[in-house]
Amino acid sequence: MKKIIVAFLTLSTAFWTPVVFASAGGSCHFHGNKPAAEATVSSCASQRKDALVKSGKLDAAWSAVKPEKIEMVEGKKSKEWKVTFKDAAAKDKTKETLYMFFTPPGNFIASNFTGQ
Repeated sequence: MKKIIVAFLTLSTAFWTPVVFASAGGSCHFHGNKPAAEATVSSCASQRKDALVKSGKLDAAWSAVKPEKIEMVEGKKSKEWKVTFKDAAAKDKTKETLYMFFTPPGNFIASNFTGQ
């Protein structure tokens, strides 16, 4: 009986260990209501932009573009982070400014070229 309990505890510990070591902001996914720091939002926006480039949804030229402006704005439901990227060399002038929106804690909401 003692061996069964030890085996069970060992297996359950091994099973839950990855969850225990997961970081609070791993992959830019956050819980709670505490507003994220501007640097955190900037980093998450860059990661999201790079993912869009990698998936082919954005032109490869966007890879080198850094966030130009980060601000807290009033969204449709509440406040949200608005991150602006500007590619002055864009061929299509309607797509020279990319906007990304994040919740106050830093979770991605949407991205577009309209800013709405």
